[in-house]
Amino acid sequence: MSAMEFDYVVVGGGTAGAIVAARLAEAGQRVALFEAGPSDVAKPQILELIQWPSLLESEYDFDYRIEPQPRGNGAIRHARAKVLGGCSSHNSCIAFYAPDYDLEQWVAAGAAGWSPDEVRQVFHRVRKKVNFDTADAGNPFAHAVVAAAQQAGLPHLIFNIDGHHRPGVGFFDLNKRGSLRDSSSVAYLHPLSQWGSSITFYLNQFISRILIEDGRAVGVETAAGPVRAGKEVIVCCGAFDSPKLLMLSGIGPAEHLKALGIEVQVDLPGVGENLLDHPEGVVNWEITQPMPPEAHNFWEVGIFEKTDPALPAADLMMHLGIQVFDMQTKPAGYPSAEHGFSLTPNVTRAKSQGTVRLRSNRPEDPPVIDFRYFTDPEGHDERVMVAGVKRAREIAAQPALQNWVKRELSPGPEVQSDADISEYVRRTANTVYHPAGTCKMGSVDDPAAVVDPRLRVRGVKGLRVADASIFPTMIGVNPNITIMMIGERCAEMVLEE
Repeated sequence: MSAMEFDYVVVGGGTAGAIVAARLAEAGQRVALFEAGPSDVAKPQILELIQWPSLLESEYDFDYRIEPQPRGNGAIRHARAKVLGGCSSHNSCIAFYAPDYDLEQWVAAGAAGWSPDEVRQVFHRVRKKVNFDTADAGNPFAHAVVAAAQQAGLPHLIFNIDGHHRPGVGFFDLNKRGSLRDSSSVAYLHPLSQWGSSITFYLNQFISRILIEDGRAVGVETAAGPVRAGKEVIVCCGAFDSPKLLMLSGIGPAEHLKALGIEVQVDLPGVGENLLDHPEGVVNWEITQPMPPEAHNFWEVGIFEKTDPALPAADLMMHLGIQVFDMQTKPAGYPSAEHGFSLTPNVTRAKSQGTVRLRSNRPEDPPVIDFRYFTDPEGHDERVMVAGVKRAREIAAQPALQNWVKRELSPGPEVQSDADISEYVRRTANTVYHPAGTCKMGSVDDPAAVVDPRLRVRGVKGLRVADASIFPTMIGVNPNITIMMIGERCAEMVLEE
């Protein structure tokens, strides 16, 4: 085996890719792990969880722009991590198992083998490596919000124990140890020196395309030349960059590729389709006194609600921010305050779907990302968001917060009608940074599926995708731990074969 040939090439050292590489190396395989950003080792701005907001729009962020949104906010900037550990090194570390309801939906959508019972032991493997701590930092205001939600009729939940597909309020679990994040890179790869020749780390390296010979993925093209994989190439670049890399390699919608002068290897129309997210609104308040300082990540309480009692699972989620979240509201002209809080209703299973397309055939150009927010024909996403703003106001009006709330900053008490609330929330909407679905998993008879239930790319041998892009449908919680589970599951499947 030459120095530039490995058993496996893993493209993307993020949430799932770090785990895939570690598990394959533990099994005696030689792995090349490519990551577009640097290492996270000895970087406190990454490892200290409380510093996570400073990573937005930083050197560790791809900071993707999206297309203009006719019914949403086209100014949203989608953070995607450019560092070992990916978004698990970049996010707020809110840690959830995937709800059983969503995994059942995956199976119904053709993802055989991904039922709650079949993946439960995979989640347990993640938990043996990744530590969960409570988000309860002892902040008295956060406890007052929990009490207010209970006064508004929501039961208190212990997430990941009581379940989180039903209405309730509670403190999140965070994947951290003390003040430090327990990302996939920290939990699975650190210290990097332990791997010797088992994992060769190619950091700050971009892959321009996957090399395909006679219908088989045999390696990747780098700036320094080809690196070959004797067994498989595994793509773990996320919901924007995994479909981008496939399309640059000639795998995707044939007409789109031909228009850009890319030779078509496999006409796979589902690549870049089915772009999903958790669109998020925000209601901000000013408070009567300085916010107590206790915090782990500033977003430590979660609220789940059903906008219709007949629904099988909660369709509305809110995060409590112990700060005014004015990223989108302040530029729109709404007031801010030094001391305040926010409740951010988001649509747990949005019906609107977007696309990812190539901007050109040049690997250095960012993809064209069009979420098509709030365009579902039934108006589901808009209805849930309007209901969420109303529910947030009900919680803020409870006795437990009477001595805290000074005034509503945005949208403001004059915004009351459904039409006005909808206009505000769509114009100032943000994202929870949860893009998914663009290389979706499905059955062999699903023409829109990109990978089969064993994560193999249709029409190409020796190629898999393992990250949030394989979600058939969105899950109703923060997805980072589910993506870690996908990394474990992928490695398991590869080694079985």
